[in-house]
Amino acid sequence: MNLKQPHRGNDMEEVVLVINPGSMSTKVAIYNREEPLYDENVKHPAQELGKFDKVTEQFQIRLKAIKSCLEKANVANYNVIGIAGRGAPLKPLTGGTYLVNAAMLEDLRECRYSNHASNLGAIISHELANEYGVKAYITDPITTDEFIPEARISGVPQIIRKCRSHALNIKANARQVAGQIGKSLEELNFVVCHMGGGISVCALRGGKVIDVNDALLGMGPFSPDRAGALPIGGVVKLCFSGEYDQKEIETMFSKKSGLIAYLGTSDLVEVMEMIENGDKNAGLIFNAMAFQIAKEIGAMTAVLKGKVDGIILTGGMAKSRMLLDEIESYIGSHAKVYERPGELEMQALAEGAFRVIDNREPVLEYK
Repeated sequence: MNLKQPHRGNDMEEVVLVINPGSMSTKVAIYNREEPLYDENVKHPAQELGKFDKVTEQFQIRLKAIKSCLEKANVANYNVIGIAGRGAPLKPLTGGTYLVNAAMLEDLRECRYSNHASNLGAIISHELANEYGVKAYITDPITTDEFIPEARISGVPQIIRKCRSHALNIKANARQVAGQIGKSLEELNFVVCHMGGGISVCALRGGKVIDVNDALLGMGPFSPDRAGALPIGGVVKLCFSGEYDQKEIETMFSKKSGLIAYLGTSDLVEVMEMIENGDKNAGLIFNAMAFQIAKEIGAMTAVLKGKVDGIILTGGMAKSRMLLDEIESYIGSHAKVYERPGELEMQALAEGAFRVIDNREPVLEYK
């Protein structure tokens, strides 16, 4: 937990509350326009959340925990001017900051596009916004979709390529690197690679995600627990083997593949320890993941026709020096590489809300 004392006096400090629900925890923060004044990651017991089939049924449990955090942070001593929630899978949207409205809430409560913990980001933010008499927002949700037409074509007319990525962290890092370069994001082209539980490698042209692998199912490199792109023949055989139903296949590819399938762990630190202890198979699988990441970066360089102002490596796995070195051994000559380990989700949510509150960016409507 990080807590800074609020400014006192006649004019209370203006802040935005940030709510980011994950599968087993909820991140809560208070931001002013420059920095976080409070942040905490609340852990939820697995047996408590496991009682519910739909994540939206966890609403009261998570809301109670969030309110307890805010009380501990002396939120009453701040002037809350907005609530920023994590953007869940929704219908395809252009990037930007959206007002949480009735249409969005209906889709999220019905889990129309996904039964994902992030559905609660806007729902809880809306509840808090009503209490504080302010508005709630989401920024750059997972289904931010700015594909060029060519990127949607799969090769099979019945299948359309979807734009699903870690858009929030991707765009936040790109904005910061653009600032380092001294230009606006809209003037630049980047290949951005977010490496976490899932891996998104995107071509970012003028601030738009014009192409990206589907980080959840079926595209790009394998990750700590996801399959990535697979040989179609092998997939067909698995599906018709009679050993698995559709749900089991989807669970295998999205939660039980990659590092955990080959090595029994999805923890990159443990994998590196295995390598250091002489496990040659662990070394091979690790190198194969880096190889596939680099190959996807190369593909996105081609999407941008070689006009790349920088390659950005970010996400939790970017904290691994070993992984960065292996990837950069392949792509170092393509463009300047910017290493940005970790993620900026909470900061990006706060900044998105402040941009529309301060009229520096138009607020978008979910229809």
